[in-house]
Amino acid sequence: MRFAGAGIAAVDAAGGGAALARIEPERIGRVYAGRRADRVLVRLEDVPPELPRALIAVEDRDFRSHHGVQPLAIARAALANLRAGRTVQGGSTLTQQLVKNFFLSNERTLRRKFTEALMALSLELHYSKEQILEAYINEVYLGQDGDRAIHGFGLGARFWFDRPLEELRLHELALLGRPGEGAVLLRPARASRNVPARAATRRCACSRAPARSRPRASRPRCAGRWAWSRAPRWRCTAYPAYLDLVRRQLAEQYPAEALRGGGLRVYTHLEPGVQAAAEQALATRLARLDGDDVLQGAVVVADSDSGALQALVGDRAARRSGYNRALDARRPVGSLVKPAVYVTALARPERYTLVTPLRDEPLRVELDGGRSWSPRNYDGRFHGRVPLIEALVHSYNVASARLGLDLGLGQVAATLERLRLPGAAGLVPADLLGALSLTPLEVTRMYQTLAAGGFDAPLRTIAAVHAADGTTLDRSGLEVRPVLDPGPVFLLDTALARVAHRRYGRALASLLPGGRSRARRARPMTCAIPGSPASTAGASPSSGSAATTTGRPA
Repeated sequence: MRFAGAGIAAVDAAGGGAALARIEPERIGRVYAGRRADRVLVRLEDVPPELPRALIAVEDRDFRSHHGVQPLAIARAALANLRAGRTVQGGSTLTQQLVKNFFLSNERTLRRKFTEALMALSLELHYSKEQILEAYINEVYLGQDGDRAIHGFGLGARFWFDRPLEELRLHELALLGRPGEGAVLLRPARASRNVPARAATRRCACSRAPARSRPRASRPRCAGRWAWSRAPRWRCTAYPAYLDLVRRQLAEQYPAEALRGGGLRVYTHLEPGVQAAAEQALATRLARLDGDDVLQGAVVVADSDSGALQALVGDRAARRSGYNRALDARRPVGSLVKPAVYVTALARPERYTLVTPLRDEPLRVELDGGRSWSPRNYDGRFHGRVPLIEALVHSYNVASARLGLDLGLGQVAATLERLRLPGAAGLVPADLLGALSLTPLEVTRMYQTLAAGGFDAPLRTIAAVHAADGTTLDRSGLEVRPVLDPGPVFLLDTALARVAHRRYGRALASLLPGGRSRARRARPMTCAIPGSPASTAGASPSSGSAATTTGRPA
């Protein structure tokens, strides 16, 4: 492999040039269903030998000889705690700690302690010492990442030191080797100059070296830089909004038990570079609109041809997990629904073409209950008879409403259903102008079909799923089906491209590379609804389709 600057210049195989080379993809997170806990499972034979030695030396020196319980150790700890008037010493074996962590609660009662001892004896009867030690190494609690607990040394090493467990040095293993205390030592209150000394003491216990020969300890290099409040570089949920959708789509394909204990490796379509651009675009645009961090937004980026989701942002603070606006925030979509009306008309070439005149004149629709509906244009004026293409480019509300009513609400609803939009069957006149509430993901689904020439491809996060042994369980191929006639869609795209050179999209033309005029080739852009904390925003990505909610005609 030859490098040039920061990039790879060439990859050569043994017999000559390589036609294709694959590198290990970036790990973006882990899915551990059922509990708010996460871990990286490791085998005992793959663990550095110093770690089990440290655990046994510090936690349970007689681990190899006892049968799960040490009555003398329990009595000694009880006496020490009685003298101190508080809990200063524990008498539990490693087996008892595993039972408590895996099966029981932290309740401090004699009944729980008795149950723990009986279960520890049973565990020792049914499993070997190596199996118990391996389970303990994978179960012990080592810290917290937001609302997700960090369990096991495999994940603890990555979370605290940003390296695999097998790459940790002796003093770093020693620091992690005291369950519970290791994580506490990394908090700011304990992150002082006494930590290297305590790590040295732990290392001496690991190697059973005499105290006088304690070596000088190096300061452990913590991924969080000794700041509990600052996120480490390696996080369990680097892309919480995207992983939220991955979990939902996995749940549609696999039972919870398979996700919880199957050891599946899931490969996604996430593009980290596109994701970073989407996050930056949303944060920058919202900061311009609102400096008080009140306005919210979301971005969805999908490949226009395959439907592969390349990026998804559900909050202006992209690393914050919680309410996912890209998937769950339903808002009236405004003029984004109008292309469905116009493509329905263009599918009837005997009646409508791009130059067919439409009436942009006062309209009054009588509704049930003695009510009426009278739409108005954004500029407050009427424009008489205008060509269909001009009504779309200028987003004239009245002309669009008249067109939809002439076609029939049922015909427009049928188009929306082909575009996979829910709730289209019960359209009312106001829905023709965007009273219909959709999520950014649903709008993206609609525009992906329009950008792909009328061909529908499911929006997918998952590219492939492999079992723990590497067997391919599922590989998502390209699933494309025609849902709209390509001719009317081409005419619609031609009309929509003019928006990038006239009216509200004029600024977009300067961002299009190489003089391109197709709106779906734009760089990431964002729009938002000012004045609403729950507003949604979207992106029009490079070679992708977009979900945008805006207060102005789109």
